[in-house]
Amino acid sequence: MARAPSERTLRGRVAVIGIGETEYYRHGASPDPEFKLALKAILAACNDAGLDPREIDGFSSYSDDRSEASRLAAALGTHRLRTATMQWGGGGGGCCAAVANAAASIVAGLADCVVVFRSLAQGQYGRFGQTDGITTISGERAYLMPYGVLAPPQRFAMRVQRYMHEHGVKQEAMQAIALASYHHAQSNPRAVMFGKPLDAAKYDSSRWITEPFHLYDCCMENDGAAALILVPEERAGEFRNKPAYLLGAAVGAGYRSGAIPHNSPRYASASFEALAPALYSMAKVGPSDVGVVQSYENFTGGVVMALAEHGFFKPEEANEYLTLDNLIAPAGRLPLNTSGGNLAECYMHGFELVIEAVRQIRGQSVNQAIRSDVALVIGGPMVTPASNLLLGSGATL
Repeated sequence: MARAPSERTLRGRVAVIGIGETEYYRHGASPDPEFKLALKAILAACNDAGLDPREIDGFSSYSDDRSEASRLAAALGTHRLRTATMQWGGGGGGCCAAVANAAASIVAGLADCVVVFRSLAQGQYGRFGQTDGITTISGERAYLMPYGVLAPPQRFAMRVQRYMHEHGVKQEAMQAIALASYHHAQSNPRAVMFGKPLDAAKYDSSRWITEPFHLYDCCMENDGAAALILVPEERAGEFRNKPAYLLGAAVGAGYRSGAIPHNSPRYASASFEALAPALYSMAKVGPSDVGVVQSYENFTGGVVMALAEHGFFKPEEANEYLTLDNLIAPAGRLPLNTSGGNLAECYMHGFELVIEAVRQIRGQSVNQAIRSDVALVIGGPMVTPASNLLLGSGATL
């Protein structure tokens, strides 16, 4: 029997019942190899849930994670491996998509207990996104590298400059995002930038990386691993902690958003104009229902664009909306990146943002928002495919 499109949903069908992280390190500083980091994070998530790791029957990751599912299954002693998925796309555009893929596997009956994870040890494999040692180029790089556009800050700065020009966005809006992340990190002992506060004067005096990005507009590079565990919603009550339910997810991009060379019709976009409506439709909530946001900051300018495309303000209202007071927990208008985010907690390619969203739903964040029953995660602004995720408490179902 054919199902109506409205019946094909992830809403309320899957629950997060365990979260785990390793210690986070500066890039290249991990004493452990990447595979061991992945195992540590997975075992921490199992311990958090009170789950025997042998019950895991699926793995999901993104960004070409090297910790292979079959090897993880063998190391953990899992009884049976039933699903293994890897989301296309570099960086953190897939951090929410990996959760969606795992959830879809469970809803489709392909698995019952799936780990979603990201692991990274740059001392072992080299710095992520490095541009030296490349002898052959193709795709987008073939249009950029011959002209000296080598690194992500250079590529994305042009999009953000265009957006700032078109909508009158000031540097202070991006500064507020950086200050909010660092503010939250000072309450988070896990954060790499814990004990290293940032103020407006320090932000303004920091060197330019590529205009309009100062040093503190750019994410860190880190080593570590993070993981979460998904089960069908009917099993959510079996485990130690309050579950966080998947309300909705969306993956992809709009028309020709990946056109090269930098030739997409909506050039000054974070790639969420098509995804945000689909996410809200599945979740059956709107921007006004969201109490806290964890937004991937490869660069602060992408956060400005992504928040506007998710309906929190119009682009022309960014300067008024994006102030430090509005962005900090507990009582800001929209608490943002409450663990410190990619800028100040850790750049685990955005997966630490998903972990923090779960903590907000549970009421366990070190910077708990007053409204935390609905938490939004935004993955990888300005990349394609991008992805997003809405998590909710049981009260939202």
